[in-house]
Amino acid sequence: MSPSIGLAPGSRRQSKPGTTGKGNPWLASTLGEAALGASRTKTFLGSRSHRLARRGKQRAPVAAGNSLLVIAWHLLSDPEARSTDLGPGWHDRLAPIRRKRQLIAELERLSGKKVRLQQEAA
Repeated sequence: MSPSIGLAPGSRRQSKPGTTGKGNPWLASTLGEAALGASRTKTFLGSRSHRLARRGKQRAPVAAGNSLLVIAWHLLSDPEARSTDLGPGWHDRLAPIRRKRQLIAELERLSGKKVRLQQEAA
């Protein structure tokens, strides 16, 4: 059984912050320190920390610590798993694609028809 850390679970549907509960305070503080260190780098975790800091300076290390924990869990649980940094611009590259999908889905929902985009001929 995995050790409990005591960090609040992330949920987008939650209206108020989750409770941290009981957990290993040493592991939580170590993850927090690692997250603060990662926030000073030009990596995926650094850019994630900067994006999350807009929601609150105290939330960013907890969320980045959760991300570090998920990465570590996947690397330790699967012997064939390899870690590849997505880079600091990953969120910027993903945002236009995600927004395009959201707008297409909204248009399909409103019109009740299937929407397909085509490139404009020059």
